[in-house]
Amino acid sequence: MKYILGISAFYHDSAAVLLKDGIIIAAAQEERFTRKKNDERFPGHAITFCLNKAKIEPEQLDAVAFYDKPITKFARMLETYLAVAPGGWKTFPRILPTWLSEKLNLKNTIREEFSGLPEACPILFTQHHESHAASAFYPSPFETAAILTIDGVGEWATTSMAVGGGKKITTLKEIRFPHSLGLLYSTFTAYCGFRVNSGEYKLMGLAPYGEPKYVKHIYDHLIDVKADGSFRLNLDYFDFLRSNRMSNDRFHALFDGPPRKPETKMDPRFMDVARSIQQVTEDIVLKLAKHTREVTEKKHLCLAGGVALNCVANGKLAAQKWFDDIWIQPAAGDAGGALGAALAVWHEQTSEKPRGESTLQKGQDQMSGSFLGPAYSSDEVQRTLNAHEASFHVTNDHGTLNKITSRWLAEGHVVGWMQGAMEFGPRALGNRSILGDARSSKMQSLINRKIKYRESFRPFAPAVLEEKAHKFFELHGLKSPYMLIVADLLESQQKSTSSELEGLERLHAERSDVPAITHVDYTARVQTVNEHQNARFYHLLKTFESETGCPMLINTSFNVRGEPIVATPDDAYRCFMNTEMDYLVIGDIWLSKIEQKQDRPKQQFVPIPD
Repeated sequence: MKYILGISAFYHDSAAVLLKDGIIIAAAQEERFTRKKNDERFPGHAITFCLNKAKIEPEQLDAVAFYDKPITKFARMLETYLAVAPGGWKTFPRILPTWLSEKLNLKNTIREEFSGLPEACPILFTQHHESHAASAFYPSPFETAAILTIDGVGEWATTSMAVGGGKKITTLKEIRFPHSLGLLYSTFTAYCGFRVNSGEYKLMGLAPYGEPKYVKHIYDHLIDVKADGSFRLNLDYFDFLRSNRMSNDRFHALFDGPPRKPETKMDPRFMDVARSIQQVTEDIVLKLAKHTREVTEKKHLCLAGGVALNCVANGKLAAQKWFDDIWIQPAAGDAGGALGAALAVWHEQTSEKPRGESTLQKGQDQMSGSFLGPAYSSDEVQRTLNAHEASFHVTNDHGTLNKITSRWLAEGHVVGWMQGAMEFGPRALGNRSILGDARSSKMQSLINRKIKYRESFRPFAPAVLEEKAHKFFELHGLKSPYMLIVADLLESQQKSTSSELEGLERLHAERSDVPAITHVDYTARVQTVNEHQNARFYHLLKTFESETGCPMLINTSFNVRGEPIVATPDDAYRCFMNTEMDYLVIGDIWLSKIEQKQDRPKQQFVPIPD
């Protein structure tokens, strides 16, 4: 029996993953425990969870794997600062002490932070893009596949092409820092007033409201893209080499004005900027993928890295049908690097056949639906609710509870839904979700403004029965269990809207019979749900279909703006009470808002203005 612990930490979205004989048995992001969004600190709480789930002590670990190589990364940073000197004089002295004290001698840092780790346990390091590639290929359902990883930057690589087969991954090509599609997209994220490394999906959601007016500007001034998808940035327009700013005044002039200040009114100019960079990103991803198909001649593609979370680009790629199937790591960002590091070490060090042959033969991946985090018993939930003096109901009849929940949803109520093990990755997939009726014309605005307290333009994803998805969405024969593909709504499902509407005016037009999940460009970020991966959520959808004829629900993450997805029953209850959610279901227990004490203090959230 062999246990390998994977860790990602110290940059953003730290996480821990535990393998037992090459099988993923536990995985979680640190933010879910500390309640600090994208927490970059050492994942002590996540490690404790992983060990507790396996019922082992630190001395039983056979290896600890870290998701990148800090010495190589520091060499890249030092070389960069020297190349732009004296341009980086403000930032370099500020980050140098952290590197000298924590990051450069990471083995010591890990041993100091990880109490109980024996000296005999080796601490191993994998390259950043090697971790991404391993996280993409090894858990996939493919015997062999092409691998494309695209992100901001690891040590030097920002984009890499590889081939996976059996136990081996071979890197074929890479694009190196500072030329980075991830950093380009993040620059526009910051320019439009969103937070880098967490607001990129907001930029993606904003894009359909604008026009691609600046595409030519981007190609003429910012990036040179070749036919094979390789590219180079014009660094005269960027400031990330010299300071904490992503862009400079030259960049701002190119796009007709200064950056948007966070959480201020959304000017139409930024909608056009968002649409333009989204289109450029899609173009580059398609070129890279096509070239990967030509070079590798593989029929299957695996994706990871932060850019792989751009589900609009993923949908455009799926539509090309260059590959028979595409598999995207659900924790495609840095959290997934912890998984990749552990898997890379396992495959390098073991002589056994590490990939589950029976799983591959069934065409299943090895992520267990990404439900790899903490779960709570009914007794634990009841103790938490009793501590809050909450009023609640307990039932052992899931069928009846599904019917009750479906009735609430059909009546237009919003339901917090917490079941089983927490998801690993940025998406709530039916275990830490807020649910609503996709048929409601008011539901998108209601959840955005009164539950999530966020921008009204943000779209919601449909969770749809896998066997019924083809009746609504053009998925090109693919499944989308991890909510990582944006698909067009079938023309037969669309309703025409006024062509005179512009910008956010388009938000309130009813575009289909499921308007709450239909974005302004007639697309949706689809989650296909089957009984194998999530039986409880699947049967709720089946019950809702029986009650209403509609096989889908809104599925959005169980949190409010600025907070991580809830992890514990306590998190869920507090979120429930601090928002205008109507009902909460945790396991076999349900609560009604009107039955709760209304004199308790409520945390105040203010929606972001449009």
